[in-house]
Amino acid sequence: MRKTAILIPVLVIALIGVLSSVFVVDEREKALVLQFGQIKAVKEDPGLSFKIPLIQEVVKYDDRILSLDTETIEVTPSDDRRLVVDAFARYRISDVVRFRQAVGVGGVRLAEDRLSSILNSQIREVLGADQVTSDTILSEDRRELMNRIRNQARNSALSLGIDVVDVRLKQTNLPEQNLNATFARMRAEREREAADEIARGNEAAQRVRALADRTVVETLSEAEREAQVIRGEADAERNGIFAEAFGADPEFFAFYRSLQAYEKALQGSNSSMVMTPDSEFFDYLKSDKVAQ
Repeated sequence: MRKTAILIPVLVIALIGVLSSVFVVDEREKALVLQFGQIKAVKEDPGLSFKIPLIQEVVKYDDRILSLDTETIEVTPSDDRRLVVDAFARYRISDVVRFRQAVGVGGVRLAEDRLSSILNSQIREVLGADQVTSDTILSEDRRELMNRIRNQARNSALSLGIDVVDVRLKQTNLPEQNLNATFARMRAEREREAADEIARGNEAAQRVRALADRTVVETLSEAEREAQVIRGEADAERNGIFAEAFGADPEFFAFYRSLQAYEKALQGSNSSMVMTPDSEFFDYLKSDKVAQ
């Protein structure tokens, strides 16, 4: 009985020791075995591993690609138009030994603070470089700028044991205090362009109207000239006919002209004329017969 009472606690202690010496490394993790703060082993392959109980401890780090959103910062491109930039990065702990040596017990939180400072510094450096304007940042060329930021941040983050996989600019906007001035300038530019278009339209309309008026005048002048020519030809033909008729029968021609004169002179139902009876106007109205 006495041996049994002693053996059971020993077995329990041994079992606890065995269990505390075994740890599991997940396929999504990397682990460091520390002894009094010093790195004794690196476990990067998934599976069971062992450590010395009570003396050694295990620290695990995520081996997946992690995300980091940077703080919103203001940058000033070469055209002095300030922009508010909001970025995010994708990174992975590539070297757990260097990572532990760089951040110590601060872990991922301290590493992300340092990585955020690196990213902000590289964003300011790249976007504030010569020949980089706000239009370049807001255009499709921003992809090249983001690649430059990633590459420079990757080089700086190697000392932390971190591999920067990607950097993206989420938003690039004007500061709030500059928006109203920018909108006012854009509105003024649009109004100026509209005024220029209206002026050009009025000028074109004036040219069209002037051309139309000139065409009307030229057309009327040409028509009047042709009408005058036609009237002249008609008068000439008429005079020729009159001359021919007069030469053929002067008496009949005189009679005909007198009838035309009567027709023009005696128009309407109440025409009155005061003339002497022996006027030549009445030669063809006189009669040799005396009324009985």
